[in-house]
Amino acid sequence: MKRRDAHNQLRDALLDARRKKGLTQVEVAVLLDKPQSFVSKYESGERRLDVIEFLEVCKALKVNPTTIVQQLEINDG
Repeated sequence: MKRRDAHNQLRDALLDARRKKGLTQVEVAVLLDKPQSFVSKYESGERRLDVIEFLEVCKALKVNPTTIVQQLEINDG
C-alpha cells in the first residue's frame, strides 16, 4: 500500500467513525481539548496525526484503535 493511500484510508476511517457516532468536529475538538481546526485539518489531510494523537482521537471517538488499523489492512488486499 502506498503511504499516501494509507494516510487517506486512515483519514477516511476516522471521519467515518466520527460521523457514525453522530459527533461534529467541534464536539470532537472539545473532547480532545483542541481547536476545531485540529480536527478539520487531519480530516482534510492537511495535517497528519502522530501515534499518540491517533490514540487520543480514537479514545475521544470511543473506537478501538485496532479496529481502525484492521480496516487499513483489509483494504490493502
